[in-house]
Amino acid sequence: MTSQRTLNRLFTLHSWAGIVTGLLMFIVCFSGAVVVFKNEIDLWANPSLAQLPRAEKPAPLDAVLAQLHTHYPGATVETIALPDAVNPSYFAFVRERGAPANTRTKVALRSDTGAVVGPVDSQLGQYLRMLHVFLFFGPRWIVGFLGAAMLVLIATGIVIHRKILAELFTQRWGRSFRVVMSDLHKSAGIWGLGFHILIAATGAWMGLAPLFEQGFKYVTTTSTEAAAPKPARKAEGSEPAPMQSLDALYATAQQAVPGLEARYVSLRRWGTSTAEAGFTGNLQGHLASTARVDILAATGVPKKVHDPRTAGFWSLVNGLMEPLHFGDFGGLALKWLYFFLGMTPAFLSISGTLIWLDARQQRRREAEAAQQASADGMAAAG
Repeated sequence: MTSQRTLNRLFTLHSWAGIVTGLLMFIVCFSGAVVVFKNEIDLWANPSLAQLPRAEKPAPLDAVLAQLHTHYPGATVETIALPDAVNPSYFAFVRERGAPANTRTKVALRSDTGAVVGPVDSQLGQYLRMLHVFLFFGPRWIVGFLGAAMLVLIATGIVIHRKILAELFTQRWGRSFRVVMSDLHKSAGIWGLGFHILIAATGAWMGLAPLFEQGFKYVTTTSTEAAAPKPARKAEGSEPAPMQSLDALYATAQQAVPGLEARYVSLRRWGTSTAEAGFTGNLQGHLASTARVDILAATGVPKKVHDPRTAGFWSLVNGLMEPLHFGDFGGLALKWLYFFLGMTPAFLSISGTLIWLDARQQRRREAEAAQQASADGMAAAG
């Protein structure tokens, strides 16, 4: 059995971990719950896009690319997003000629004809995702650290509340504010425990795993390898070259990774002899969402193939993290479940802070009352 001294230390760790990370934890958890509906929010913010027809068989990628080149001459088409279960349209990210290097225009195109509709007015859903994943402009490891802190809060909370099953239905509404809030805090933590562990573990993995991977590569690199001069980088070919059909390249990608359902097509150095097309997306009938095929666009030869089903255990685990974290694999009902459960850690961060502040004020009032009683006693004795 855990000693009282250990419980006190764990309670202190639980309290301070919650206080230090409380505000950021609330922002990340609240935005994460809302961002489950990212695509729906983008459609809501752009009502004209929701009115576009949904094609049973979307227009060819070549037609989409041709339309973009016609409407944005001289611009660089970087990414094309294919229609999905929510979005009825194609989207493309275009860097227009003369625009700043970090500025992209998001363009909507009809899925039935590939015709350009125009720039997307609002990207509210994407802004919410950026807030959740990167806190807008921060490195992703910060959010990963918050996931690890959430695991610490979960572990210490489980140990502190030893009567976890008895507290499952405990709610003392007629008591003080701190007691009521404490009961709500415990109930929310217990009822959402499994979901909280899932969200914290997957969030920590996606934010921190790249750091550990980079650190492992650095440590395992021998001093000889580190000191060895790197070969001179070949200049990227800028010679114009005819491109293979984008639809034919997609067919090649699906042959390389059976069951690939591309969500994004990325184009690099398009129109030159070193051009590449990357197809990234889901696997039909599989939860993993990190399948990718890079193809040399001038020759149609695959350059790099990543199939998480065959790339090893850890690659498969990594491919499962994003769908499990964002809940975008089971339809609208699952999204609502993720939304309501996702609000509970946001509530925990608020309620935990309020409980801590109320307890602090209570201790201050008790200390002031004790000082006053001592002063009154001295005055009476004098």
